[in-house]
Amino acid sequence: MKRLLKAIAWVFGRLPLPVALALGQGLGWLYGSVIRFHRRDAWEALRRSLPEKNAAERAAILSRMYRNLGMNLVETLRLAALPRERLAELLTFEGAEHLHAALARGRGVLVLSAHIGNWDLLCTLAPYFNYPTTIITKEIRNRALNELWMETRRRFGLKFAPAHHSYRQCLHALRNNEIVGFILDQNMIRDEGVFVDFFGQPACTTPGLAFMSAQSRAPVVPVFILRRKGGRHLVRVSPLLEPPPDRRPETIREYTQRYTRIIEDVVRQYPEQWIWIHRRWRTVPQETEPAQRTVGQPAAGT
Repeated sequence: MKRLLKAIAWVFGRLPLPVALALGQGLGWLYGSVIRFHRRDAWEALRRSLPEKNAAERAAILSRMYRNLGMNLVETLRLAALPRERLAELLTFEGAEHLHAALARGRGVLVLSAHIGNWDLLCTLAPYFNYPTTIITKEIRNRALNELWMETRRRFGLKFAPAHHSYRQCLHALRNNEIVGFILDQNMIRDEGVFVDFFGQPACTTPGLAFMSAQSRAPVVPVFILRRKGGRHLVRVSPLLEPPPDRRPETIREYTQRYTRIIEDVVRQYPEQWIWIHRRWRTVPQETEPAQRTVGQPAAGT
């Protein structure tokens, strides 16, 4: 299976980019319109989150989202065989000076991001652009695909931390003035998250980013990758956010809400590039919810 995937990656890596992306869009259409993977969940999430959109607009967003997912897959496979000298042409950075300013403090940087655009391309290529990065990640269930995925990431120098029991590893990376990436738009189970507002609905979210920033004094820098025409991607870096002043439950929750609001603003701008198929609001609050649960590990995988 792994050999087959490598062969497919080799083929995609040598196809002209427009052809490869067209195939990716076709795969995305198949995924969304024939297999209809989580299409009902995505439609309901869109209906609740963007009530101002009519049915035709929501359908168009979903169609473009599935096509984007298909192109993401093709681009990720291409990385396994794409010559390194062609990587620089894929990404354009906007606001990189904010990341440099944060690193200049010498406490490392916590990057806030989300499943928008081709987020895996952003993670994988960060070390290539001289940003030593550790990401908190989970394994893909398909073993062969997971091995190829991890192998490709290691090729570019990306480091991994497991979704659980990785707190010390992340702190170590920060002490080395490196980057630790957090994907903060995933649903958490009640015992590991706090509820914040996301599109007007309570969303169970990891407080790990705020807690780690408060403890390490590392600033948080929002970084998102956005798809552009012609197979190009814009990496948009925003000014740094100061660490929370303390680790009190109410403070951690307040900052987690701030981070979530940043993600919501980006998703509102580019709804077709976010993964509406993820059941973001699956965990629902009980009638009486504690204001905050402080966790000892950052459980937020990519």
